[in-house]
Amino acid sequence: MELQYLPKVWKKGTDFLGTRYAILCGAMTWVSEANLVSAISNAGGFGVIAGGNMPPDMLAEEIRKTREKTPFPFGVNMITVAPNFRSHIEIVVREQVPFAIFAGSIPSGRDIEQVKSSGAKVMCFAPVLSLAKRLIKQGVDALIIEGNEAGGHIGPVATSILAQEFLLNIKEVPVFIAGGIGTGEMIAQYLALGASGAQLGTRFVVAEECIAHPRFKEAFIRAHARDAMPTTQFDPSLPTIPVRAIINEGTQDFNRLQLELLNKVKSGELSKEDGQVKIEEFWVGALRRAVIDGDIEHGSLMAGQSVAFTKKIQPVAEIIEELVFAAERKVAEMAAGNAEEIVSGHQPSFRPGLPIN
Repeated sequence: MELQYLPKVWKKGTDFLGTRYAILCGAMTWVSEANLVSAISNAGGFGVIAGGNMPPDMLAEEIRKTREKTPFPFGVNMITVAPNFRSHIEIVVREQVPFAIFAGSIPSGRDIEQVKSSGAKVMCFAPVLSLAKRLIKQGVDALIIEGNEAGGHIGPVATSILAQEFLLNIKEVPVFIAGGIGTGEMIAQYLALGASGAQLGTRFVVAEECIAHPRFKEAFIRAHARDAMPTTQFDPSLPTIPVRAIINEGTQDFNRLQLELLNKVKSGELSKEDGQVKIEEFWVGALRRAVIDGDIEHGSLMAGQSVAFTKKIQPVAEIIEELVFAAERKVAEMAAGNAEEIVSGHQPSFRPGLPIN
């Protein structure tokens, strides 16, 4: 299928990324490593290595492995609150990684400047519009907004709300949409609203090239959207960021741990900060047990609600092809409808930036 519409609608995104398609693979701890990242980039998308809590030497090795497997652009996701964050910045600069993505909390102007000094383009997650505008002033080259339908650590606002807030107000830099996106048709809808592209994670967990344990993938294939639920904070004395995952015994393990830590914090036996560290340590270990060891009962099955669309194991290229062709068909439908409305004298019903036949 020859693409007629998509190259025009997501041109801002593909020009920025240097890719054929403006489809990014979200950084997933233990999942987004050289094999999957290179497969995404080789298939025309944009792969992202998950720095997370990775030891610095391991991150450097993953970058080198990815370069060996693909000549195409890719990025490294760094979590600002991770213990190795400063070392990760140094590695990204030293290895001259073409794209750096900041996640977690908002990076400092110094962090942004340090990465950009190596020639890298900087992308950043932005939770609210005011912070997004500040980041742009500090030199961030593109933004990613992620709704709470996503997997893993999530914010409080839905993707559809964030999309309206950001896409209708930010024109200076590319804005990529993430959270609950599992089909090409939905990508097309956000492109129509002004997005430069879309980021997906959960769909790629069941890719053939993904190193996740077969039992982990099978849990995704069996799951429904309603099975991927966020955790609950029991008490503000121990603030916790909600984590969306497929419910299993590991969910109950987390609840028991949270209650135990909460009691220690309230009694003064443990500081709030140390309690939060122990919670993050739980998630890192639980996720590894599920992804690498295949413990789908007590490990963490972090997944977005788009798990509803993970129906079978497929090659990365096939997944991307399905997304692209579905998005092309949907944009073509919208463009045809727009042309008909103009001919009949009615106001176009979608963003006028979309192409018209």
